[in-house]
Amino acid sequence: MKNESKSVVCFGEVLWDVLPNQVKPGGAPMNVAYHLRKFGVDSHMISRVGADEMGLRLLNLLDQWQIPAGYCPRDTEHVTGQVIAKILPGNEMEYTIQHHAAWDYICCSEEQESLVAKADAFVFGSLAARGETSRETLFRLLEKAQYKVFDINLRAPFYNSEIVEQLLEKCNLLKMNENELYLLSQWYLLSADNEAASVRTLQERFGIDEVIVTRGGDGASYYSASETCSIAAYPVEVQDTVGSGDSFLAAFLAQKLQGAAPYDRMKYASALGSFVASRDGACPAYTLDQLKLFIAQKEEEVVW
Repeated sequence: MKNESKSVVCFGEVLWDVLPNQVKPGGAPMNVAYHLRKFGVDSHMISRVGADEMGLRLLNLLDQWQIPAGYCPRDTEHVTGQVIAKILPGNEMEYTIQHHAAWDYICCSEEQESLVAKADAFVFGSLAARGETSRETLFRLLEKAQYKVFDINLRAPFYNSEIVEQLLEKCNLLKMNENELYLLSQWYLLSADNEAASVRTLQERFGIDEVIVTRGGDGASYYSASETCSIAAYPVEVQDTVGSGDSFLAAFLAQKLQGAAPYDRMKYASALGSFVASRDGACPAYTLDQLKLFIAQKEEEVVW
């Protein structure tokens, strides 16, 4: 699978997920960049790390993953971000996110603006907007982006309806899970028990071209002005769900950049999301051949 002529810029948090028995690299936008690179997409990460050992390790990883580290400068005043992750019943995750991490202080530059302006897509979330410095940079870069992908990624208490609404007004593609849709339904008095009606209202209100709603083991749905489709999840024994949604988005974007139809994008995204959920951590080592073998083995188990 070749996407060498396509580029995607991911903006926001790079950090370490401190899990009960291990420490893994993480941050939703970095996870997306990692998986995009697996598909041959020229992915970039705009962030910030501390001038500490943990920051250096992240920069080394980006280098190993062939993601340019030059847009993730080292910050001598703030530490590299960490998230303390706790596994809850049902394999759901609870996160405690460190305050005032280096990625809260991402400064804008002309080089970043040029990079974003040339990219085929710009991926961002709400968490990177919690700090004033990174938020101002994000809004400046959004003015340069051609195709804006909002992976809403609501993490209490680091969001408010005013900023989320401003980001919704900017995006072309919105990705959210069913819990995030429910919260938006409460904010905007949508049909909480009718996913399609809620999504259509959001699209009309904010002028959003495409929406993805993920439902974990119950699959996901896609909505555009002209098309709607739903896809099942591939059955797996879940190791953890950290980063599975990020991998889902990366696979969807990679397929979109190739010109695949929405149903095919969603099917492939579901496969990678399930595959990652069956592995440890958000960025497990794998090859596309391994993913293809997984899909071949699981195809007959999926009820489409």
